[in-house]
Amino acid sequence: MTDHTAPQASLSSHSVFDEWPPALRALFDGTLAGADGRFTASLCAADTAHRVRTALLSAGELLAPDARTLAFALWPSSRTAQAVAASGRATLAFVFDEAFYQVQLDARRVPLDDVPLACFVGTIESGEMQRVGYARLTNGIAFELTEADAVLARWREQLEWLKRAASAAA
Repeated sequence: MTDHTAPQASLSSHSVFDEWPPALRALFDGTLAGADGRFTASLCAADTAHRVRTALLSAGELLAPDARTLAFALWPSSRTAQAVAASGRATLAFVFDEAFYQVQLDARRVPLDDVPLACFVGTIESGEMQRVGYARLTNGIAFELTEADAVLARWREQLEWLKRAASAAA
């Protein structure tokens, strides 16, 4: 794991990585441990017209099967899925542990039979973590689950699909 930290007069810190830090890998381990819907990531990709397309993803739509990989699921007809499929690139941004993360991914679609979602498997090209000492970043975009049992059941099914996609991509 590459980790470069550059404090600037203790007002901010910045780390660069090419492997998931252990706490993040645990968040994306597919167990949904502590999943309450409050974690949301923004997955962005530029389309052929250079417009940025965004999908909001939850812990149930992200899986890190190893230290450098992220599998994710999108609706196949979404503009974001089409942009990722066309460009092979995506950026995942989120708030975690009072810091802002931005991860650049090289991604490809992994077709699976009988799966209604577009499953992608990406490799970390580079990741960055930014934190400031004068303020705590407490959250970004957050969902509140209205039907938690049904959502968690759907996420478990999606995570099984992502495990299949990650195995197929390996």
